[in-house]
Amino acid sequence: MQPDAIELIPQPLRCEPLDAEEFVLGPRLVILVGDSPDEMSVGVLAGDLLGRLTHRAVEVRGHGGAVRGEDVLVLRVTPDAQVPAPESTPEADRAATAAQSYRLEVGPGRAQVSAPTTEGLLAGFLTFQQLLRPGPDGLLRARAVRVEDVPRYRWRGLSLDIARSFFTPDEIKVVISLMAHYKLNMLHLHLTDDQAWRLETPSRPRLVEEAAEGAVTGGRGGRLTVADLRDLTSYASARGVTLVPEIDLPGHVNAALRAYPELNPSGEAPPRHVGLEVGFSRLTAALPATQGFVEDVLTDAAQLTAGPYLHLGGDEVLTMERAEYTELIEAAAKVVQATGKTVVGWQEAAGVPLPPGAIVQLWDTRPDLQAVRDAVASGARLLMSPGSRVYLDMKYDASTELGLEWAGHIELRDAYDWEPSTLVEGVDPGAVIGVEAAVWSETLHDLDSLLRMLLPRLAAVAEVAWSVPERRSWEGFRARVAHQPVFWERAGFPWHPSPQVDWAL
Repeated sequence: MQPDAIELIPQPLRCEPLDAEEFVLGPRLVILVGDSPDEMSVGVLAGDLLGRLTHRAVEVRGHGGAVRGEDVLVLRVTPDAQVPAPESTPEADRAATAAQSYRLEVGPGRAQVSAPTTEGLLAGFLTFQQLLRPGPDGLLRARAVRVEDVPRYRWRGLSLDIARSFFTPDEIKVVISLMAHYKLNMLHLHLTDDQAWRLETPSRPRLVEEAAEGAVTGGRGGRLTVADLRDLTSYASARGVTLVPEIDLPGHVNAALRAYPELNPSGEAPPRHVGLEVGFSRLTAALPATQGFVEDVLTDAAQLTAGPYLHLGGDEVLTMERAEYTELIEAAAKVVQATGKTVVGWQEAAGVPLPPGAIVQLWDTRPDLQAVRDAVASGARLLMSPGSRVYLDMKYDASTELGLEWAGHIELRDAYDWEPSTLVEGVDPGAVIGVEAAVWSETLHDLDSLLRMLLPRLAAVAEVAWSVPERRSWEGFRARVAHQPVFWERAGFPWHPSPQVDWAL
């Protein structure tokens, strides 16, 4: 049997079917884990997820606790389980990606995941979970298989816009769980824009008092409290996902100008913005209030999140001279650097001197990209988010009810069939840190609409980010993704039945 016939997404580095009986999740299923708190936390999560699937409580024990006749899933952290990163992984990231590797072996009565870290352990368990299919007796079972796997890129993300239309913490948790299922590990939250300011910002309370209820026409208002963000951080971390907050500066700030009119040269609050226009709002470098505002909001965002990254925006500032833009981005980058976080910015920031190791997020391949090449030559890394491939709020085709079309239509193959390392001509492939999809909420105002635009395309982007080029093919992916609705429908997720796939329904 060909490896592609094993219906896993993303495609593993190596996957070998074994000539053995299946592993059956019977009534005596037990999970065995190591004694460390981190291993136990993965075991508890695995027990919870398998319990939901089997509708039975699943016991979690320490290693050595198995009893004859039980079906045993072993989750084990051990340094010798590390799988070396492939050659297509940027050299600077090989240690980080190898730490996310795992080995999985499934056979009758016993399945074992071994990994050098709990991050890899979780990835291996999620692969095991994808193998599960109902048998004729109603019991879930996984075919006998041996997998050795390691991600290609360390950053495998999704950017979620909750500024134009709000998504609640519980809805964001659904997105996090879906991301984890496909081994995406970075959730970039677009928290501020012209329509609204969604993050409770302790140093600037009027931001949510005055601007949290805004939204695009038809959208929802709302805010994330400090407690919400901490809860989301914990929920995401348990599933191998890091939160990346974005405070978009120095444009996309109409909501901030409403809350703090002293940020306006006129001193007057602008009207609430409910439209789709961009590029009209801006901070002003010469105003006394501006620097303190930038310091306050970026420092708060850094303190409220546990991950190593902070996104300062920087896109679509259409009414500002380059010198003033440079001054404001440099000032914001210094604040981010002072918090100990790594600077992330949209590609417009590439022409500004950025701190060492900064990440430039590429979203538009249409303009001249020399500034991006120059930023890489100066030490920046590239995060690939081409709008024409991975902006998942774009319509599938002209008949799609929701979504936009400025970047064209994105069918499933468009989201899959591209190569991140060659996207920008003249850039060393080693400069690419990863791939991130984006979904903007101008027309997506509820969870069902969001999921329908994400699925099946998010699975395609996840494979682009995880799997090495030689293990990827459209025909192979097309055959494997055809079976994913089993999971989506079991979870109650709406999805788009792309005509490019013969769905196994």
